[in-house]
Amino acid sequence: MLDLLSDILTRLSLRGTLYFRTSFSGAWGVEVPEFENVARFHLAHRGECMVKVSTTGESLHLAEGDLVIIPHGASHCLLTSEAPPPTVLELDEVLEKSGYDGSGVLVYGSQDDDRDTQLICGHFSFAAGSRHIIFDRLPPHILIRDYGQTAGKWMEASLRLIGDEAGGRKIGGDLIALKMSEVIFTQALRTFLETSGADAAGLSAFADPQLARALSAFHKAPAEHWTVERLARVAGLSRTGFAQLFVKKLDITPMQYLTAWRMQLAKNELKDQNANLAAVAAAIGYASEAAFAKAFKKECGLTPAQFRRDANAIR
Repeated sequence: MLDLLSDILTRLSLRGTLYFRTSFSGAWGVEVPEFENVARFHLAHRGECMVKVSTTGESLHLAEGDLVIIPHGASHCLLTSEAPPPTVLELDEVLEKSGYDGSGVLVYGSQDDDRDTQLICGHFSFAAGSRHIIFDRLPPHILIRDYGQTAGKWMEASLRLIGDEAGGRKIGGDLIALKMSEVIFTQALRTFLETSGADAAGLSAFADPQLARALSAFHKAPAEHWTVERLARVAGLSRTGFAQLFVKKLDITPMQYLTAWRMQLAKNELKDQNANLAAVAAAIGYASEAAFAKAFKKECGLTPAQFRRDANAIR
């Protein structure tokens, strides 16, 4: 049975996308545009640079081995860590000037400087319409220092392998790097939830052992008849104590969380044009199609039939 975080990521169809491996040298600056519904990432495979996030104006120093994730796809600049460049070019212009054709390494900057910054860049996305409170509540950026060391020796080896495979010439290398990048995101998210996220408003429930126990039980069997009392028993708390702690840690009630996740599961099923509404209702714990339809419209603003029609129309 999948654990809590694995279940969430699997149900939301986590997918990694690698853009390129870079070799930036001299005085350089690249503006990465906003991209909705994705979490961008940059891993410093070699060298260092600055990352300036537009939404906060913060400048982050990215050293060799560091990983930065921009969870909400905000625009940001990658800059040389030496003297700032006279101009910062948009990514499309950098791609054009460098002659990058989508394969191999993106080489850009001064040819006179033999020191380069090698980044592995990409993003993580989920299936269209997928949402979960974990991702809604993530901060503007997540910076994990010396990521391979933080995650353990296996991640260090994985990062070296990704660096060797991404943009390389060996057959299947890009796919290997792509799939391993999804491991990077999962591990990074776990690291964040267990450290910084343990105190973050709206996220700390996932680091709380009692609440996580109740959430895991629900995720393993979402169709069962869950009540606040039953969840509290799993958590080892009184009903009142559980409900108060849940709201304190997640800013929503237990039943609001259950309903939101059940509707996400329903959306996944409704993307199948042949999905039977009564079967979908039963699979997420509703005794009747009418009760499910009412809850779905209240939560999503559409009837299940309307959602299914719209989802299939944009395929």
